Amino acid sequence: MLAGFRRRARRAAWTPASATITIRQLHSYIGAFIAPLVLFLAFTGSLQVFSLHEAHGGYTPPPLLVRLSRVHKDQLAALPPARPDGEARTRRGHAHAPAASPTPRTTPWAAMALKCLFLVVAVGLTISTLLGLWMAFTYSRRKGLILGLLVAGAVLPVLLLMLQP
Repeated sequence: MLAGFRRRARRAAWTPASATITIRQLHSYIGAFIAPLVLFLAFTGSLQVFSLHEAHGGYTPPPLLVRLSRVHKDQLAALPPARPDGEARTRRGHAHAPAASPTPRTTPWAAMALKCLFLVVAVGLTISTLLGLWMAFTYSRRKGLILGLLVAGAVLPVLLLMLQP
């Protein structure tokens, strides 16, 4: 009887390999839950880098882009109230000065290169997140839990946005 206990104790002992598996599982679960928001923020952030959410010149953004940008920046789903030109922009009721123009040191090509770099990072983050989801579904024994966390990560923010006035 004592020998059987020792065998079970050896199997249940902590090892670096068992810790790696546990950390990998935890990483999969956390990644599945946050993946929908990571994808959303990467997409809307890449639109904002090129100011596609703001009217300028002859361009008027589609209301959907304005609404998605508002969720990204202010965590609000409602469209921003119309404001007369020249009025200070507000964010959550606090007035602040409009964004300043680039400093004279910034050259137009450097600003565009930085925007392109940010776009490449957003695309890389999207691809990496999608690959992580694929790996989580491929290598996990608990596919139902991964799917549930993915659905919860997509539905919970939508529900919270719907609860706002």
